[in-house]
Parts: sequence; C-alpha cells; structure tokens
Amino acid sequence: MTTALHWHTEPGAPATADAPELADAAAARDWLAAHRGELRAALHRFGAVYLRGLPVHSVEDFALVRDELIPTATPYREKATPRSDYGSGVFSSTDLPAAQAIRPHNENSYTLTFPGLLLFGCLTAPEEGGATPVTDCREVLRLLPRDLVERMRAHGWVLTRNYSPNLSVAWQAAFAADSAQHVEEYCAENLISCQWREDGELRTDQLRPGIIRHPHTGDEVWFNHLAFWSEFSLDEDIREVLLEQLGPDGLPFATAIADGVPLTAEDVAAVNAAYEQATVRRAWQPGDLMLVDNILSAHARDPFRGDRRILVAMGDPVAVADCAPTVQPSAAAPGVSRG
Repeated sequence: MTTALHWHTEPGAPATADAPELADAAAARDWLAAHRGELRAALHRFGAVYLRGLPVHSVEDFALVRDELIPTATPYREKATPRSDYGSGVFSSTDLPAAQAIRPHNENSYTLTFPGLLLFGCLTAPEEGGATPVTDCREVLRLLPRDLVERMRAHGWVLTRNYSPNLSVAWQAAFAADSAQHVEEYCAENLISCQWREDGELRTDQLRPGIIRHPHTGDEVWFNHLAFWSEFSLDEDIREVLLEQLGPDGLPFATAIADGVPLTAEDVAAVNAAYEQATVRRAWQPGDLMLVDNILSAHARDPFRGDRRILVAMGDPVAVADCAPTVQPSAAAPGVSRG
C-alpha cells in the first residue's frame, strides 16, 4: 500500500513533501505515478508543491520524471527572455545575470494558449540565494486595491513590445521565424497587431484579460505581466537612461490597463507589494522538484551567488478562452497610455 504524502506547510515556504529513499530516476517516476492524484489535489489547494530528496541528477533524469508529471508539452511561444535548450523539452529556468532578481509572473500570460503546469528541478544549488519563489495569485487578487482590480476586470491589459537583439529578444528568436511573412501570419492567428519600423525591427501590441478563472477549481486569479514589464518596475536610473535613449514609445516592453487611463508608479507599486505579501520560497537542494500550477501561482527568481543549474519544463496547455476571461483577447491598437 502506498503511504500518503505528508505536506509540511510552515509559514513563508511552499507546501513540501519529502520523498523516501529511491534508487534512481526510474524509481522516482514510479513513486510520482503512485501519488499522481494526491499531487494534483495538493496543486489545486496550494498552487505549488515542493518535492524534496529525489534522485534527479541529470537532464535525462529530469525529463524522465517530467514525462510522468507533465505528459503533454507546451511550446515556448513569443519568447521574451534567453534560455538554454537542453533538448527533450527541457530548458534552463532563465539565462539572466545572477545579480538580477526576476519578479513574479505567470508564464506566457500574454499568449492565447499557455502552460498550465511548470516543473522546476535543481541539479546544482547556488552557494547563496537563487530560490524560485512562488506567489498565490488568488491572494494577490484579494490584496490589490479594488479600483485597480475593477479596471482590469472591465478592460484588460495591453502589452507593447519592441524587439531588439540588444535590449530584449530579436523577433527571429521570439517567434522562431526567419521571415517577416511568418511573423505576420503568427500575429494574425494569435490576435497581435504588428508594425515594421523603418530600421527593420518589429513592434507588436496585444490586449489580454488580466483576470481569469482556473478551469478546474473555479478560483479567480490575477493573471498578467502588467507590473512585471512596467517601466515603473525598473530601477529608476535604468528607467531614466532607457527613456532618454529610446523615448517612451521605444522601450523593449510597455504595459497599460486598456481603459486609456495612464498607469501610475503608485499602481505598479501596489501590484508589486501584493505579490511580495503573497510570496513564499524555499532554498534549493540538488534533487528537489517544484511543480507549479501556472494559473494559481506566479513564480520568480532571487539573485544568487555561485553556480546555479535549475531546469524547467512546461506543459498541460490551457487556452485562455477556457478560463472565463473577463475581457476577450484582441489585437490592440498601437500605443499604450503611460504616466
């Protein structure tokens, strides 16, 4: 008889279960299969679960247990950050400088179909820092100012991107495309407006719902990159330099609520404060896995020192149309309202 999982739920940390001593990744896969129902129930309750002490030592080990937890992969669409591709649908978490914190976000909240599940795995734990915090998006919604929530509920949010191989991601990499025609076809199919600038670079605009419901639990959540890519989330010195060099319409990313009322620094600060209040974290150890419901939980990255090798896989695709969006996605008119 399989022993039921015991969840540790101490304050400030994600729900965690310790694995028994297992011989290898194949045994870990079988153990996870035996607890599949418990894991899914725990995900719906906690939004993210940590599994400690598994014999996962390589990309191949990670892919083996991934296939048990997330049998259906989701492509990484509309890429926004650099990642290393290890093959078999396994990627590095994000290849950004170690000193840079990454704010909470739901993976691909701006696409029409996004991964419902994320799996993180630790091969090498950093010497210091480097946790992957998770944030309860149900709690974020409860914590936010009511007027901001109602604006988002009624109007959704707009994302504007200016693609660049130097400041963000080149359009060829973002869309896995080698021609303008390919990009234009993708944008037409995925409700994105696109413009080619005089320098040959690309600008896109898309309107998306910022509040949705989980298709299985019915929980309503704050689900967007509004604060993540707002200029007001940038370090003030970096923001000033970018605005001076690129102008307000040339930033790599810009966001707005789609009601025409400029987003303010205070609005963004309120969102970031809600995220911070609803966030928990646990230091990585080799062999750890973390399974994240990408609708119920956002994830982030703490700065770190030393070698860090965290793998990620994405799957269980979900269409935003199946999440009771309060606003229907559309190709937004060019330009966003700024403060």
